[in-house]
Amino acid sequence: MSVAERFEELYGRAPEGVWAAPGRVNLIGEHTDYNDGFVMPFALPHTTVAAVSRRTDGLLRLHSADVEGGAEDSVVELRVDALTPRSDQNWTAYPAGVVWALREAGHAVTGADIHVASTVPTGAGLSSSAALEVVTALALDELYGLGIERPQLALLCQRAENVYVGAPTGIMDQTASACCEDGHALFLDTRDLSQRQIPFDLAAEGMRLLVVDTRVKHAHSDGEYGKRRAGCERGAELLGVSALRDVAYEDLDAALERLGDEEEVRRLVRHIVTENHRVERVVSLLRAGDPRAIGPVLNEGHMSLRDDFRISCPELDLVVDTALGAGAVGARMTGGGFGGSAIVLAEAADVDTITKAVEEAFAAAGFTAPRAFAAIPAAGARRLS
Repeated sequence: MSVAERFEELYGRAPEGVWAAPGRVNLIGEHTDYNDGFVMPFALPHTTVAAVSRRTDGLLRLHSADVEGGAEDSVVELRVDALTPRSDQNWTAYPAGVVWALREAGHAVTGADIHVASTVPTGAGLSSSAALEVVTALALDELYGLGIERPQLALLCQRAENVYVGAPTGIMDQTASACCEDGHALFLDTRDLSQRQIPFDLAAEGMRLLVVDTRVKHAHSDGEYGKRRAGCERGAELLGVSALRDVAYEDLDAALERLGDEEEVRRLVRHIVTENHRVERVVSLLRAGDPRAIGPVLNEGHMSLRDDFRISCPELDLVVDTALGAGAVGARMTGGGFGGSAIVLAEAADVDTITKAVEEAFAAAGFTAPRAFAAIPAAGARRLS
């Protein structure tokens, strides 16, 4: 049954349209987005699809094909004028938060019927929440004729996640879902939201990028993510800058010396400054047509996330170490950390060998079997019908 058919079964009428928004994988630039830094994600073929119609009675009715726990046939009904930040700990907080953010921004959204279905893996660090937010926002923008540009739409979705859901995420995930282009990675300056689409066609070079989902779940709204963000803000305050983006790579040693015995803050600052530099290096290498050369940069990124930011985990480290040992060109964890996925850059001929080595390593360690798939840069959010 299609999403539109399921919508009609649930709500007794055909939807006014069907939209899709993708998950994303981040090639390089981790935890730099809330430090006004550089990131480089690209959209995945995996999407959240929403069938949507407007309502004029102030009701927001939500249904997901993917809800766990036997509640698949239950429609959640909310009043748009009663939406309250941090009042909901369920999946419904994400689309409800978007409606709240749109109304807070002065847009006259008077209700909606929404049915969603997703192929974006949840808890894998691939931005399933951002895909849900962006598909909701795009549908409501078009149905209500709001005329919101994609970067501003992403900002509203970020506000929904930060304020309504209560997860202190940066702007990267929502911008990637809303703005990425097929066959490209998105070089995004999160300070001014300027964008550059960088061609990223590994297949033409006989290469692949694997995403390895460790199946270790995490939640961005938990305390560890917030601690890292607060530590970065403290580092900026101690260094007298508005954000760690303002610490030049060439000035890093002097900045670390100024932080004295603030060891935890020193580690966080070192990661952010070097990670911004790594993004710029990857952009230069890809524009020069040398994708293999980004492998060592990915490796450096993982070591920084593991040792300085300290957000890796045994499963992620095992993917990276095993993949490199089996011939990968480069590998690193991706996403918020404490679980989720790693990416592996490899020659196409080595993919099966690397995948098998990782699976065998997980089995030997007694870990849950990982899931690996090729990541192909796909289109951002769009209307399907």
